[in-house]
Amino acid sequence: MSLLDTPIALLDGTPATLGEATKGQVALVVNVASKCGLTPQYAGLEDLQKELGGSGFTVLGVPCNQFGGQEPGTSEEIQEFCSATYGVTFPMTGKVEVNGGGRHPLYESLTAVADAEGKAGDIEWNFEKFLIGKDGAVLGRFRPGVAPSAPELRAAITSALA
Repeated sequence: MSLLDTPIALLDGTPATLGEATKGQVALVVNVASKCGLTPQYAGLEDLQKELGGSGFTVLGVPCNQFGGQEPGTSEEIQEFCSATYGVTFPMTGKVEVNGGGRHPLYESLTAVADAEGKAGDIEWNFEKFLIGKDGAVLGRFRPGVAPSAPELRAAITSALA
């Protein structure tokens, strides 16, 4: 099974696969939270979406409440917060677990991928990013401290779109 075939519900509850959620584009999959010190990264993620969204790229936000209870809201509350606070236009999934026994199958696959330092395993915190190619290959893993505007992330996206 391809990573793109992994089932995941959209924020409104609609069943989809990763491929359907990302519309077959290069995707930056990010576990997000509304009440985190890194929440302002939503602005940078939306900047990427606006800049590259017409070039075969999308951000996919994946809400998660596993880190300090920083995504406690309902799907409606998450949607309202993201839209009103950061003008988010990129697609979002329903809330999932990214670590532990209830880990979503998408993250079973993603956590097996190593970052630039060769470290795979559990998601460290909110706003960890995975760059997924149109073919479903994981092209890179970027830890939470890597901002959406970071040169290494932008270079990886540009390369994936070439």
